[in-house]
Amino acid sequence: MEIKRIFDLLGRFKALPDTVGRFKLAGVENGKWREYDTSEYNDSVWNVSMGLLAMGMKPGEKIATITNNRPEWNFMEMGIAMAGMVHVPVHPTLSEEEFTYILNHSESSLVIVSDTSLYKKIKSISEKLVFTKKILTFNKVEDAENWTVITDAGKKQAITYYDEVMRIRENITENDLLTIIYTSGTTGLPKGVMLSHKNLLSNAIASAQVQHLNHNHKALSFLPLSHVFEHMVNYMYHYLGISIYYAESINTIARDIKDLQVDGFIAVPRLLESIYDKIIQKARKLSPVKRYIFLQSLKLAESFTPYKKHSLSFRIRHYLADKLVFSKWRDALSKNITFIGCGGSALQPRLARIFWAAGLPVYEGYGLTETSPVVAVNYSQPGFVMPGTVGKILKDVEVKIADDGEILIKSPGLMMGYYKDPEGTADVIDKDGWFHSGDIGEFAPEGFLKITDRKKEIFKMSNGKYVAPQQIENKLKESFYIQQLMVVGENQKYPAAIISPNFQELALWCRKKKIQFQDNTELIKNSQVIKHFQEEIRKFNKKLGENDQVKKIILIADEWSPITGELSSSLKLKRQFIIQKYKDLVEAIYNSKAEPIPVENSDKENNKF
Repeated sequence: MEIKRIFDLLGRFKALPDTVGRFKLAGVENGKWREYDTSEYNDSVWNVSMGLLAMGMKPGEKIATITNNRPEWNFMEMGIAMAGMVHVPVHPTLSEEEFTYILNHSESSLVIVSDTSLYKKIKSISEKLVFTKKILTFNKVEDAENWTVITDAGKKQAITYYDEVMRIRENITENDLLTIIYTSGTTGLPKGVMLSHKNLLSNAIASAQVQHLNHNHKALSFLPLSHVFEHMVNYMYHYLGISIYYAESINTIARDIKDLQVDGFIAVPRLLESIYDKIIQKARKLSPVKRYIFLQSLKLAESFTPYKKHSLSFRIRHYLADKLVFSKWRDALSKNITFIGCGGSALQPRLARIFWAAGLPVYEGYGLTETSPVVAVNYSQPGFVMPGTVGKILKDVEVKIADDGEILIKSPGLMMGYYKDPEGTADVIDKDGWFHSGDIGEFAPEGFLKITDRKKEIFKMSNGKYVAPQQIENKLKESFYIQQLMVVGENQKYPAAIISPNFQELALWCRKKKIQFQDNTELIKNSQVIKHFQEEIRKFNKKLGENDQVKKIILIADEWSPITGELSSSLKLKRQFIIQKYKDLVEAIYNSKAEPIPVENSDKENNKF
């Protein structure tokens, strides 16, 4: 059958007999996995559609959800769409100010939140919400109305509203507005990206055609469904009949992957970095002999190229490394994993090679909310994977590189525009229909796309040279001791870096060096710690061009996160926020007369195990 609207996917389950009885949506309820089959799914969607109409809502109205990933999210989006309404999924980690702006800007008349804390937060701003008439909850919350009032109304008044839903859904086309997804807002206020059924489905179906998983497999979902990447992949899973299990929280991801023995999941680079960091921490506790084997295996992995026919010597060493080291990594996660999709920001090529060598394939892709999102992706065929790139251009997507290096895109996934912002839309989509991504890129050999930086993030130094900070940041983050960093230096003589250390790794190093400290603030002021970071920077500076070498650093005691404001919900740096927050420190480092960090080789390297 032809899939034109997202709710057509429900009919696809019946058209593909192998998926009926196999496809599941699952979430944790009362500490146990609760699985919904295709029949329960379909019934819930119909009850939502009929229930919304029974409650007096009209086609075209906006309904917001602020929640963790869960099966009910799908019941709502499908049901909202089938009733001709518009879903506004909102990141649950936003501030009250951001919630107020998005709910008012989107004109959401109904808001459904997941739990008590979010209910209290939205309730506290309810007087500022101009259009919101009702707030419901998915979990049972004291003194709050539960979302089941919708499905109950649908069941009770099915005779009255079934035909009405049928009439509405028959008139919905692929070009109708499905959802408004608000961008992370790394600069300024978030923009509401309007996506049609065609936008998301065209991307999901094209992505499915380069995906090797099928209805025999299951995936874990934990990136927010309010983010376009997981949102689209969610429908790719639907199209392929892949069962979806929604992690209870960020803290249960590792346990869920292992317990469920999933076949794949979607991640952002920061999560893969975190997994790698934990592996490194465990390796430090190994005996000297095992630690030596571990380090040699890592060194080998850094030279691994997917699908390449390596030399016999390399294959023998890799076989031994896999038996002794990498198989343990897979045992700690899932032996079934053959797909880890990665996007949202740049992944270190070194890390990609290591995961591939360990039998944990990472398929990095590229896209934006405005393109629904995937533009290019690496995928599981010889000649279609190249670490350090975001893969080859997806089917039906056109990409060209402008004279200034900016990536321009045409795609059936290209947004309808920014909600209530025709001027903003015209700023990014030119008269010829090309979307100006704001990303700088180039084509590597064999058609692989490589992202080099964000156009607006590239800055010029006082010597007239341009610096692409993302490339430098990605290289320096290879250090075990750096959790997050941001490179600065616009209109200055050289680049500097604000560094939020990996305090767990740093504490282990201090213990080894018998360095005493009370807290993070005291730790970053310790002269030995400062010297250690200077040596780390020198080491990685050797891998950078002369103009890109970091000459000074600022160590901070803060740990960055979306909650504290330095990172967006998709874990991108909020550069303007960070610059403003550390303005005095940045000014001090350039105004001081102190010598910059030397770039010559150090006699010692303190990053050894």
